[in-house]
Amino acid sequence: MEQKKILIITYYWPPAGGPGVQRWLKFAKYLPDFGWKPIIYTPENPSYPLLDETLMKDVPENIEMVRTKIWEPYQLAEKLNKSNKKFKAGQFDVGKNQSWKSRLSIWVRGNFFIPDARVFWVKPSIKFLEKYLKENNIDTIVTSGPPHSLHLIGLGLKNKIPDLKWIADFRDPWTEISYYKHLKLTKSSDKKHRQLESAVFKNANITLATSYTDAENFRKAGANSICITNGFDESDSGESIKGQMGKAFTLSYIGVLEQLRNPENLWKALDELVKENAEFATDFKLKFVGRIDDKILQSLENSSLKNHILNLGYLAHGKAVEEMQNSDLLLITNFPNESSKGIIPGKIFEYLASGKQILSFGPDRADVAKILEETQAGKHFSYQDTETVKKFILDKFNLWKEGRLLENTQHIEQFSRKNLTRQLTEVLK
Repeated sequence: MEQKKILIITYYWPPAGGPGVQRWLKFAKYLPDFGWKPIIYTPENPSYPLLDETLMKDVPENIEMVRTKIWEPYQLAEKLNKSNKKFKAGQFDVGKNQSWKSRLSIWVRGNFFIPDARVFWVKPSIKFLEKYLKENNIDTIVTSGPPHSLHLIGLGLKNKIPDLKWIADFRDPWTEISYYKHLKLTKSSDKKHRQLESAVFKNANITLATSYTDAENFRKAGANSICITNGFDESDSGESIKGQMGKAFTLSYIGVLEQLRNPENLWKALDELVKENAEFATDFKLKFVGRIDDKILQSLENSSLKNHILNLGYLAHGKAVEEMQNSDLLLITNFPNESSKGIIPGKIFEYLASGKQILSFGPDRADVAKILEETQAGKHFSYQDTETVKKFILDKFNLWKEGRLLENTQHIEQFSRKNLTRQLTEVLK
C-alpha cells in the first residue's frame, strides 16, 4: 500500500541542536510505521544557535529533503551588539542587565521583523511550494513554529490551495509567550502580530499545541486545537545506572537557562543549605549541561555555591541524556507569569524516562505540575518558595545518603515518541 505524503515545513533540522529540532525529527522517524511518507522542507543555509551532529542518526534513511535559501539579518544584529547572538535562541538581556544597545536591538527585532527575523523566507517559500505541492500531489502540510513566520508560509499556501490540509504546530505560543511583553512593541506592531496569529488560528485545519493549557487557550482564540505533547524516545536511553549511588549528591540542569527563567529562590535555598549543613556542603554538586546565561553563572560564581558548580557546557544529545542519568535530582524551570502555566519544556519527558526525581519551578497550577503528580516523579514549586524547596532537597539528600533515593517511571509510556506519533496520525486522517 502506497504511503500518503506529508510535507513538514520546519526551520530546525539536524545538524541543528537543542529542543526545537527534536519534535518533528522524531515524528518523521516514526511516521512511516503508520503509513505516512514525510518530506522535509527546510532552509539551505540556516543560522542555527546550536549544532548537534549526533542527531543525524535519527534522520530516516533516504528521507526526501527539499531546501531553498534563506536570508537572515543576524549577522547585522551581531555587529551592532555581540549579545544579539542570543536572539537566535529566543533569548536576550532583561531588566538591569540591558544596555542601550540591547534595548535598541530588542526594539528593532520586535517592530521591524514581524513575527520574527525569518520572515524573509515566507514569500519565496510560498512561491516555490505552491508549484512543488501540485507537481508532487501533496495535499497535507505541517508548519512548525517558532519561528512563527513559518506559519505564514502555511497561511499563504492555504490561501492559494484551499483544499490543502494544513496543520499549524505551535511548539511555543506566539503572543502569549513570556518574552513577547519584553519586545518593546509599538501599538501597531502588537496589532499586526495579533492579526497574523488570529489568521493562522482561523485558517489552519488543525492547530497543534504541546500543552493542555495552550490547546485550551488556542481554542478560545478561534483555533481548532489539539494537544500532542513532546515526549521521549526509548532508543535515546543510555545504559541504566539504577541502584548505584554517585560520589556526590548531584542536582543537574540540562538545556538552555536564560534570565527570564532564573530560579533565584533555588540558589538562595542551596546557598543556605551549604552554609547550614556540613554534610550537604561536603557531598553536594550543582551541574549544568547546556547554555547557561553568563549573568546567571556570574552571580553563582560570586556566592557560596562557587566551589560546588560543574559547568559542562553544551553536549551532544546522547551525552546530555547520560548526564541526566548520572544525576540524583533534575531541575526544570519555566517562566514565572500565569500566562506560561501551559508551557511544558520538552526535556521533562527525557527527565521522566531517566527515572530521576524532578525539581520544577514555574507558575501555580502549571501543566508540568499535573504531569509530575500523575507520574509521581517530583515536585513543582513557585518562584516564591524557599523553605519548602530547602525541605524537599534536604529530604532527597537524606534518602540519597541512606541509599534509598528511589527512581520512578510510573505511567510514562503515554509520552513515548512512537505513541505520540500514533496520536498524530489519528489527527491526520
